[in-house]
Amino acid sequence: MTDPTPLSSARLTALRPDGSSRPVSRPFAPEVPVALEYNGLSYAVMMASPSDLEDFISGFALTEGLASAIDDVSGIDIAQTDKGWIARATIASLAVERLLERVRTRVAESSCGLCGIDNLEAVAKPLPPVAAHEAIAPAAIFTALAALRDHQPGNRATGGMHAAAFVDRQGTILCVREDVGRHNALDKLIGALARSGTAVARGFILSTARCSYEIVEKAVRAGATTLATISVPTSMAAARAEAAGLSLFALARPDEVLRVTMGRRADDDGAGQEWGERE
Repeated sequence: MTDPTPLSSARLTALRPDGSSRPVSRPFAPEVPVALEYNGLSYAVMMASPSDLEDFISGFALTEGLASAIDDVSGIDIAQTDKGWIARATIASLAVERLLERVRTRVAESSCGLCGIDNLEAVAKPLPPVAAHEAIAPAAIFTALAALRDHQPGNRATGGMHAAAFVDRQGTILCVREDVGRHNALDKLIGALARSGTAVARGFILSTARCSYEIVEKAVRAGATTLATISVPTSMAAARAEAAGLSLFALARPDEVLRVTMGRRADDDGAGQEWGERE
């Protein structure tokens, strides 16, 4: 496991409405360039927190579709330079053509899952169907939410880092990864689970990120059956989750969580609830 660079800090001044002020000292979330290289080819430069980079380059390969299984990824090497970090890995021969094709079409450096795809038909390509699964009890989500802060040392220190957690069906948090980038945190989590041989379908993913298209895409590609986020989904995220069969919970708070359904009849536990002001 790679260690993060020390958190830098600055002299801050808190200003109050009454005109008074006070000095504040707090660390900043680490953010550095991380170059991802596969088979000697530079694939992307991500702005990320330099922790758990072995998990990051593995999970990124899986969620970007460069590798179909963790066994396709090997030879991981992490190096720090004066300008940032370089994460290198080898993709198995069966995946090389896919890698070369994506390198040819990728035109921007982001982990959003859309950048570099210049064909709109590729965006609408159906996701693999999610495996049949039993519903997660809302109590498990509430239990995980109550414990999540204790698993976020980076965010407690800085207030500026996202987290992605893997939670069992009883609500126990088993693994967490943090990063300044919401996609990065999820990629790191997926990489950690894949490298440890943990089946994502055994529990669910809890993310502090905005529930956008790419978060749903990454979760489905990783084999997740259930995703819970602390904010509402975009329309495309909800539609893609529905089409793939991903159970989606959103706007998760200590006192309430919304189950997202599209065009299905609402049942007694609130499925199909309309978006809007929370009561």
